[in-house]
This record gives sequence, structure tokens and C-alpha cells, in this order.
Amino acid sequence: MRFGILLGIVIQFLSLAAHAQAYPTKAVRLLVPFAPGGSSSIIARLVGQKLSENLGQSFVVENKPGGAGNIAMLEAARADPDGYTLILGHVGTLAVNPAMMSNLPFDTNRDFAPVSLICMVPNIFVVNAKVPAKDLKEFIALVKSKPGQMYYGSAGNGSAGHLAFEYLKLVVHIDIVHVPYKGTGPMLTDLLGGQTQANSAGTPPLLPHVKSGKLRAIAVGTPQRIASLPEVGTVSEQGFPGFQTTQWYGVLAPGKTPSEIVAKLSSEIAKATHSPEVLARFKDDDSVAVGNTPAEFADFIRKEQARWGEVVRKAGVKVE
Repeated sequence: MRFGILLGIVIQFLSLAAHAQAYPTKAVRLLVPFAPGGSSSIIARLVGQKLSENLGQSFVVENKPGGAGNIAMLEAARADPDGYTLILGHVGTLAVNPAMMSNLPFDTNRDFAPVSLICMVPNIFVVNAKVPAKDLKEFIALVKSKPGQMYYGSAGNGSAGHLAFEYLKLVVHIDIVHVPYKGTGPMLTDLLGGQTQANSAGTPPLLPHVKSGKLRAIAVGTPQRIASLPEVGTVSEQGFPGFQTTQWYGVLAPGKTPSEIVAKLSSEIAKATHSPEVLARFKDDDSVAVGNTPAEFADFIRKEQARWGEVVRKAGVKVE
């Protein structure tokens, strides 16, 4: 009897191992919880293309905006745990929303299996070129002269840019109104058109407009200046020591996805992330490639939840 049970366990293990070795045998969906045009879409397509090349199956990026990222998160949580539906998670959906929203229709830590952290992306603070502020000090003075009359846009409630700017408001004591959009693309349209005056986001969607002169970078959220904007001071060095905000992106699978498939995906994502083509693209945006293990990514998420949960509470960030 015992031998039969043991044999069954061995057969099941070998079956799972064989399945993981063959995976993927069809197209894989990679959900992105925001509209096209932002850092999340750029990173998902970059890494997805490399995974497609390396594994011989399409990794199809699908943008599913809405609900502060929770529409896509719920779809991923309810998907079959077979490795063929993945989601690009980031600081907003994984660290901010759990602190900001008490009625999420899923458990962020239980219903997802962390696969790998892809990269860290610098946050920068920018203004429309017509805003008469050349640096953070001038911007703060301008906003304080017009309390509640200036606007900053974000990719949506709970997005990384939303929290970055609320964190800044908390630290520098300014009254500027938040305007949430359904993604970075529509947010950029209004920022470039002057309907909003400021924004904070990752470097990929903002740098081209800074370089063209349509936007002006007034501060960097990282502890050190970044290579692409060496003349722009950090928030910390412009009078607010200790300020730090960075975006990050990683891949997750539904919670009960077999560990063998998660491990294979983690290894392949690390390989894709550190390929010469992806590293070159990351360098253009001052992004830092990571590509860690599922356990390391899970530990990172827990630490970020603690850090940003405190910011949410102190800043009194609410769902608008």
C-alpha cells in the first residue's frame, strides 16, 4: 500500500517535471494593468519579445486598464494556474493598493505567485515646459502661491506616479490637485497640452519629451542623479534629505501555478532581462535590470508593502 502511494507521488512529480520542461507549448498571455504608452507597456513588450524568441512561443502583451490595476489583477488571480496567463505587477498594484483599498476582490499575497522582479526604474518629476519653474524649489514656491489651483496627472489611482507625487506633497507641504487618468498615454496627452501642469512617472515615457523640450525635469526621485539627466538634482539634494521613490516591475502567475513552471519562468525572465538587447534599452532609461528568484521577489514585495503602506497612511491617500 505504502509502495503504491510512494509510486503515485513519484509519477506525479515526474509528470509535473516533464510538463514544466515542455512549457510553454502555446501562446502565453502577459496582462498589463494599465493603458498602452507607459513604462509598464514598454517593459512588458521588451521582455515579452525576448521570451518569445528564447522559448519559441508568443508572449502576447494585453493591456487591461481600469480600477487602479485591479481589473487585470482579478483576471489574473482567477485564471487557470497553468503558466499561460501572467501579469506584470508593480509598486502600485502590489504595494500601494493593498494599503489604500480595504475591499480588494483578491488577496495580493495569497492569490499570486511571484516569479521574478524585472527591473527598477527611476522616478522623475516633470512640468509642462510653459510652467515657470526650473527646479523643485521654484516649483514648490509656485504651487504655494496658487494653492489648489494647479494639477498633476497620474496613470490612475494607486499608480506609482500617484504615490510618488503624494509622497512629495507630504514632504514639501504643497496643495496641488491630483487628476487620475486611465493610463500614462492619456495622462501625457493632457500634460503636453497644458491641461495639467506636472507629473511623476518612470523615465521611459517621459524622457523623450524632456529631451524634445516639451517637458522640463525638475527633480529625480532616486538617491543619486541619473546618467540621462545629469543636470537635474534629486529631491533629497534639493532640500529634502532621505526622500526616495523608485518604480519597479515584475512578473507574477496565478497563486497555484506549479512551482516547476514558476521556476522555469523565473530563470527565463532573468535570462531575458540580462540579454544585451534588453540591457541596452534599460540603459537608455537608467533602468536597473534585476531578474531574481521567486523567493527573493516575494520578500521584496513584502518589504515594499510595509514601506509604501506607511506612506499611504501618513499622506492619507484615498481612492478618488
